[in-house]
Amino acid sequence: MYAIACATMASMTSVLLGYDIGVMSGAIIYIKKDLKISDLQVEILAGILNLYCLIGSCAAGRTSDWIGRRYTIVVSQVIFFVGAILMGFATNYAFLMVGRFVAGIGVGFALMIAPVYTAEVSPASTRGFLTSFPEVFINVGILLGYVSNYGFSKLPTHLGWRLMLGAGAVPSVILGIVVLGMPESPRWLVMQGRLGDAKKVLDKTSDSQKEADIRLADIKEAAGIPENCTDDIVPVIKQNHGEEVWKELFLHPTPAVRHALIAAVGIHFFQQITGIDSVVLYSPRIFEKAGIKSTDGKLLATVAVGFTKTIFILVATFFLDKIGRRPLLLSSVAGMIFSLAMLGTGMTIIEHSDTKITWAVALCITMVLAFVALFSIGMGPITWVYSSEIFPLRLRAQGASMGVAVNRVTSGVISMTFLSLSHGITFGGAFFLYASIATVSWFFFYFMLPETQGRTLEDMEGLFGNFGWKFAEFKKKKQQQNHDLNKEVKGTGNGNDRGQIQLGTNGQI
Repeated sequence: MYAIACATMASMTSVLLGYDIGVMSGAIIYIKKDLKISDLQVEILAGILNLYCLIGSCAAGRTSDWIGRRYTIVVSQVIFFVGAILMGFATNYAFLMVGRFVAGIGVGFALMIAPVYTAEVSPASTRGFLTSFPEVFINVGILLGYVSNYGFSKLPTHLGWRLMLGAGAVPSVILGIVVLGMPESPRWLVMQGRLGDAKKVLDKTSDSQKEADIRLADIKEAAGIPENCTDDIVPVIKQNHGEEVWKELFLHPTPAVRHALIAAVGIHFFQQITGIDSVVLYSPRIFEKAGIKSTDGKLLATVAVGFTKTIFILVATFFLDKIGRRPLLLSSVAGMIFSLAMLGTGMTIIEHSDTKITWAVALCITMVLAFVALFSIGMGPITWVYSSEIFPLRLRAQGASMGVAVNRVTSGVISMTFLSLSHGITFGGAFFLYASIATVSWFFFYFMLPETQGRTLEDMEGLFGNFGWKFAEFKKKKQQQNHDLNKEVKGTGNGNDRGQIQLGTNGQI
């Protein structure tokens, strides 16, 4: 329960990104009217925060190794608070972009550090469940953003969108204060030589005293501290805050590290390139194109999207440690491919029809809800769980930050090109394109991502390093099947037959 409380408090920082995505989807309707901006400016405004996240996520790795995971979370809240205030008081487009820049850095910090802290504080038995919490709170934030849109939409245009964006400052203040009551990550404490403090945290967050001792021994080994060292404070060699880590990640990686980096970057890239932020951010536009014309109707439909995402992400959290990462991920992506293809079909029919086709409108709305639901049961949470658990301790913060950086850059590109893409190849064509990319991602996940369920963080390195692991698995299964078949054939010959086949007469064998 203590581990769950810690994971919940840390993961609540992800509400910031979710709220920004959700609230911006509705706020841009009123910003466009009030500031008289073009569709291109709308795309840049909506998607640029994801590129600004790159600065925060890259800086968060070194910052968290320097001041600790907990205080890095506080820093993220302070930065986002300033950004939200600037957006709320923006008087023109340029001022608004400055606020987006500051808020984006804060979101980048929060996105990188929350999964890392949660993975490091969680016992292996519930790590998948707890590390999926950041994605849960992203979805809660999206839902809150959608509700905020609907609630403030009744106000005058010039005031409504400013309150929508400025309201994000409230949760950042609350979270910044709450986080101070959390313990520090036991793995970070060991890296600082504070074994006594690390042991206290592990005793509270482990399923048993034996597990706490095993976890401490594994962390000490990973940090290069002798196993027989039991002092509360021990001297450790201070690393130069990241330089050697970056070299090990990119210049001289071991096969295991290279495989883990490709897996982490790949899963983050495919999570966003398959179009989830396009659907969430531009859902009012999609529903308008599908046939919903009233502003209230579009905003209520987006609330349904946020509600669906939140419900299904909660369902997914309970299956991550029971079913495993791979089955959920592959099933999720397969469903996403189908829903995107059907959404593309529905949009194409509507775009080529002069009259309103009710069943096509219903199909589009259903497929949007199906897409976000299927995303939320696998691709959404597993991306954050998987990338935060596969790197060795010495590389975890920077490795995770690279995954987040790729995630946000890809999201930014998708967010800033969707409207232009839909103008160029139609809405239906855009969703067919996303479906084809999702198909490629399914094969990538199938062959590149081994199962990590039930493994300790210190045991992960042994899973990676063999890029042909899936083919080796096929070969092993085939050999086992041939072996079993040979045994079965030999076993059929018993008694007096001694394995020989007798041919009878009169039609008998």
